[in-house]
Amino acid sequence: MTHPASAQAGPARRTVVATAGVCGLAALLAACGGSDGEQENAKKENVKEGKEGNAKESESGGGAERPGAGAALGKAADIPEGGGKVFPDRKVVVTQPSKGEFKAFSAVCTHQGCLVKEVANGTINCPCHESRFSVTDGSVRGGPARQPLAARRVSVDGDSLTLG
Repeated sequence: MTHPASAQAGPARRTVVATAGVCGLAALLAACGGSDGEQENAKKENVKEGKEGNAKESESGGGAERPGAGAALGKAADIPEGGGKVFPDRKVVVTQPSKGEFKAFSAVCTHQGCLVKEVANGTINCPCHESRFSVTDGSVRGGPARQPLAARRVSVDGDSLTLG
């Protein structure tokens, strides 16, 4: 004779326990991969805004394609001494480490390909995982990045900056 409660339709106890275990494991794995999720969200945001770097450039620190080469960037006067300016549409950052000395670097972070966002306190800063690069030579100053930003050519003609 079967008990009336066991005749009820519904999931077996084993199924409920197994499902709970799988859900717990999925949550644990998602928590451990938090920075990758943040990276993916940042990449999606960059793609949406047309700012995603190409894989070759972020892996090699350079790349054969140089977006915006030969293009006028703006005025030299717009680049603060000791600081710099990011040109996201050109995927380049231009700095002025000392008066009249202009440097240009790829704006694609060598860690995971996000675009750097700002230049402050002598470093070029990536918002994704907080890598920092020198305004003088693009070398790594902190964060998870291990490779420097690729140097780009910039020329000054009067007060105009042009990518070379």
